[in-house]
Amino acid sequence: MKLREDVEVAAQDCSLTGCGAHTGEIAASQLKDLGVTWVILGHSERREGFGMAGEDSELVAKKTKMALAEGLKVMLCIGEKKEEREAGTTMVVCAEQLKPVADILNEEDWANVSNEPVWAIGTGLTATPEMAQETHANIRQWMSDNVSPAVASAVRIQYGGSMKGGNAEGLLAQNDIDGGLIGGASLTLDFFKCINSVPAP
Repeated sequence: MKLREDVEVAAQDCSLTGCGAHTGEIAASQLKDLGVTWVILGHSERREGFGMAGEDSELVAKKTKMALAEGLKVMLCIGEKKEEREAGTTMVVCAEQLKPVADILNEEDWANVSNEPVWAIGTGLTATPEMAQETHANIRQWMSDNVSPAVASAVRIQYGGSMKGGNAEGLLAQNDIDGGLIGGASLTLDFFKCINSVPAP
């Protein structure tokens, strides 16, 4: 199957292992062989687990390094739960999730971070554009202080908390929101409203 040149395919996860006897896992190199160019790592559902132990930030960091070494582009997900937002610890949580990745990556490895407030995923709740902008600006400042100002300026920070046609324009108009990680809305015609809300360059 041939896609348009401006369309790329992402997987929702990849393993820490290479190819081999790892039943149920899919290696980054296998994704590349399938023509996949991106992988989402650290999604809140992976961190939480599905009736089993979830992935901690150190594992997410190692998987990120592995995927990048295999030539995939990584959308790294971070974000806080509702009680963490209410306790005022949003940036503490985001920093704790970012630090193991910052410790293991080189500056040239950074391309994309997705801030997905866990409390806003699939709940119908969403951050206001101002709330999201504040968090994204804090993430960018953390990147500047802990990775480099150049990386902080260049990295794309996407919003992944229930973006849909009705709120995409306001979110995407914010200075530090560089795109959206669209979930449920991507399965309906509402997705086209999200696309059409992208500001002109």
